[in-house]
Parts: sequence; C-alpha cells; structure tokens
Amino acid sequence: MPYLKKRTFLKGTGVIIFGLILIILSIGLSIAYGAADIKFATVWEAVLHFNPDVTSHQIIQEIRLPRAIGAVMVGALLAVSGAVMQGLTRNPLASPSIMGVTDGAAFALVITLAFFPAATLLSLTFSSFVGAGLGVMLVFMIGAYSKGGLTPVKLALAGVAVGAMLSAFSSAIALHFQVAKDMSFWYAGGLTSMNWGSVKILLVAGGLGLLLSMYISRSITILSLGEEVSKGLGQNTLLVKLLGVIVVLVLTGAAVSVAGAIGFIGLVIPHITRFIIGSDYRWIIPISAVLGGLLLVLADIAARMVNAPFETPVGAITAIIGVPFFLYLARGERRGF
Repeated sequence: MPYLKKRTFLKGTGVIIFGLILIILSIGLSIAYGAADIKFATVWEAVLHFNPDVTSHQIIQEIRLPRAIGAVMVGALLAVSGAVMQGLTRNPLASPSIMGVTDGAAFALVITLAFFPAATLLSLTFSSFVGAGLGVMLVFMIGAYSKGGLTPVKLALAGVAVGAMLSAFSSAIALHFQVAKDMSFWYAGGLTSMNWGSVKILLVAGGLGLLLSMYISRSITILSLGEEVSKGLGQNTLLVKLLGVIVVLVLTGAAVSVAGAIGFIGLVIPHITRFIIGSDYRWIIPISAVLGGLLLVLADIAARMVNAPFETPVGAITAIIGVPFFLYLARGERRGF
C-alpha cells in the first residue's frame, strides 16, 4: 500500500509539473500569435520590462496576456466543476454544459442585460451564480420525479431538456429586448472580451471554489464509491453534496459570466484525469484544473488559426472534441434507461 501511495504521488506530481510547464509555453504561444504576430523576445520583454510607449507592449499587457491567463483559469474552473459534479452524482455524463448549469447562468445573464443594461461585471457574475443554481435545481427536480429515479442517462437527458428550454427562453428575451447582439458572445463562448477585471473575478471566485473543492475532495472520493458506503463510514453526505453544489455554482458561474457557454471541458477532462491518476479526488481536482486550463488555452489558439485572420468561437472548438466523447459515454450508459 505505501508503494502504491508513493507511486500515485510521484505520478500526480509529475503530471501537474509537466502540465504547468506546457501551460506556460502555451501562454507564450497564445500571446505571440494573433492578428499581428509578435516575437517571443518581445513577449518576454513586455512581461518583465513593460514600456507603455511601445505599441506591442500595450497589446500584450492589455489584451493578450489577460486573455491567455483568463483562458487557463476558465478551463481550470470548468474542468474542476465537471469533476466535482461527476463525483457527487456518480454520473460519468455530468458536466456544467450538459446538466443545465451553463444554460441557467446564460438565462440569468440575459435577464440582467434586458432589465438592468447598466449592470457591472460583478453584478453579471452574481446573476450567473443564481442562474446556475436555477439550472441545477430544475435538472435534479425533473430527474428525481422520473420513473425509476435518478440514473446517469436520465440526469443527462433532463440536463439537455432543461438546457434547451432555458436557451430558448434566453433567445426569446434577447430578441424582444434587443440584447441579442450582447448575448451572442455568451452563446458562442469566447475569450475576446477578457480583460484584467475579468481575471480578478476569476481569481477571487476561482480561488474560493478551488480551495473548497480541495477541502471536500476526500469526502467526494468516498461518496463516489456509493452513498451507502459513505454513510457507513460516518460521512455527512448531505453536507458534502451541499458544499459540492456551492463549488459547482461558484466555479461555473464565474467562468460563464466572463467567457460564455464553453462546453464539454467539464465532461472530457475529468475522464482523462481518472484514466491517468485513478479515482482519488485529492489528485483528480488539481490535475483536472491543470489539464482543463491547458486544453482551453490550446483551443483558443486553434480558434484563431482555423479561419485566420477571423476568429472561430472557442466553444465550437471544444464541442468538436466533446461531442464525440459524449456520444461514446452515452452509448456506454444506455442500460441506464
């Protein structure tokens, strides 16, 4: 047993360190590549010796650097949110984009923009938390009242149905109040509006959410083995689930409020992480954060390369990866109907 723990520690630490190195390199590539390519030497100089009189330095500091850092943080938050959801529900199909969380957040955002057009970024973030909670509540209510109770596929179907309903309401409200142009950013999912204010929101909300997720990580590992096992070991499953839901709402709400509906990161990354490290959420959560951040910053780079000099919505890039993965998982869970 000590050998297995040591092996897991070495593997987990190695994955995190290697992933962080790749993230740093990817951030450099993301900053250097764009409508106007910038040399890596200039990037390094702008970060360490910023000169406000140099145009390329201003582009790096005010546009590309916050965008790259924001991409890493949004990817990390969505990946951890998906990992926590899958652990709490023991549902391999759970993720913010599939379980109605993302669409709930977008629904609250469109209402805020329609009735409070002068709302600040902080107000939009808070409203996205509320909307995410609404999405979760509706999905679990529908799933709980279905015949046969909650199964992974029924939860996924309820999530898709609730997401479609909230998305339709959002579109109708956006068109009626003429805020469709403002909401198009959230529908597509993108990082073009990322700035230092957005990064601060992600740092505060993400920091709190990630710390709380690590605090309950051991409890999630036990809960993922089954509710009866968890109760038998004396664990307060209701408290763990409540804290887990708060984590999901905070992480998803913050990510959606600044980057829109970027899907499937919370579905794909936790599965890849479990394949690498196993079922211990003390490792799944930090590794998911690293791999999620890496995936989104690479997807953002790809979004700029597919149809240069125009940008493809980064949500479309993650969907290309995530949809086949979702269909594969759904096929494996078809007995749950």
